Amino acid sequence: MSKENYELLGLTETASDEEIKEAYERLKKQYGEEKWQDGEAGMNAARMLNKLDAAYAEILEERREKNSAGDASAFEDVRAAIRSGDIAKAQSLLDNFNERSAEWHYLQSVVYYRKNWMNESKKQLEIAMQMDPSNQKYRADYEKLSSRADYRTQTGGAPNTNADPAAGQDQMGGNECINLCNTCVCLNCLCNCMYCCR
Repeated sequence: MSKENYELLGLTETASDEEIKEAYERLKKQYGEEKWQDGEAGMNAARMLNKLDAAYAEILEERREKNSAGDASAFEDVRAAIRSGDIAKAQSLLDNFNERSAEWHYLQSVVYYRKNWMNESKKQLEIAMQMDPSNQKYRADYEKLSSRADYRTQTGGAPNTNADPAAGQDQMGGNECINLCNTCVCLNCLCNCMYCCR
């Protein structure tokens, strides 16, 4: 069916999105004018107009599905780069996307977060939430990011290891959190010892 749809537009499956749109608009105008003719010519043009609309809608849907499948694979590549700590590669992969969906903005937020660009990270998460308001993952990570930013403001820029918007990770650098806790315990013990020794 896909090949027939393209043939109806006078194109092949290798046609670009622009070529498809131009062919559709040209033929729609042509058949739109011809449908007002008397007799069989007008009826044929009206039928062709309906076929044209259906073919164009199917082509767009097929291309959208194909792009979604490709995007899912590409997004997984970005997540893998982030998990491995290769932020430059993750950014390069994101830069290669033509369409920037909510998930694209979410992953861009993660990359900015890993670069410690908190304001930019927050802005990208806000865009992701606007594009996909029902996504709970975006909202939860936005709240975590906001609480981290609030913590940094209150402590004059001291790091906080709350969970990050990390692809495939629920906590930002879980080891850093453990190390921070251990450091605090050690400092507390040291301070107590100094107090007792006075």
